[in-house]
Amino acid sequence: MWGGIEAALFDLDGVLTPTAEVHRRAWSKMFNEFLHAHGRPGYTDADYFTYVDGKPRYDGVRDFLASRGIVLPEGEPSDLPEAETVCGLGNRKNVTFTEVLHTEGVAPYPGSLRLLDHLATTTIKLAVVSSSANADAVLRAAGLRDRFGVLVDGQRAAAEQLPGKPAPDTYLRGAELLGVPAAAAAVFEDAISGVAAGRSGNFGRVIGVDRGVGSAELIAAGADVVVADLEDLLP
Repeated sequence: MWGGIEAALFDLDGVLTPTAEVHRRAWSKMFNEFLHAHGRPGYTDADYFTYVDGKPRYDGVRDFLASRGIVLPEGEPSDLPEAETVCGLGNRKNVTFTEVLHTEGVAPYPGSLRLLDHLATTTIKLAVVSSSANADAVLRAAGLRDRFGVLVDGQRAAAEQLPGKPAPDTYLRGAELLGVPAAAAAVFEDAISGVAAGRSGNFGRVIGVDRGVGSAELIAAGADVVVADLEDLLP
């Protein structure tokens, strides 16, 4: 598993912290309120895994709406959360997520923390590569920010015009900032889109973490191996 690996690139939500559940609740609340107001069928967790999970926020909004045959104006990232645009709905979800994060907090998965503690005793370099614009706040809330010298998040991706997952660009940028070639880096992902990004980027290892997507689905997307928890990767 670790032979020849010089860097570990971690997705955040669902891999290091259980914020995926907070995201799922925020997406569900936002979409179901919107769909109810328009007399459309409700949004489910299956929709989350199929259309939203692991993607940049506005891409998730656009892809889910397309699945329901709904077309909205794209809008601008500065749109108010009340705006019925792709960006407005994305911003509406972000407000809900931020409220839950501040009121409930977040703690890292114990197994993920144990793996990070082990990696801190090695020469392996660490980065977080997340589609979320809230990644820095989540890492700080979980007490993990100081463990990662490199963070490629939704804000950096937007500033540098990097395509989001399943494109490999954000992971490739993370490896570049660590000074490690993709072939010597391992990607850790719980989302199909993130696993696909790792595979298309020709990374040395692509590790799927099954938090509900399904082992078979992660393998089909390109994972070399799937684990239920990161502590399963301890030597």
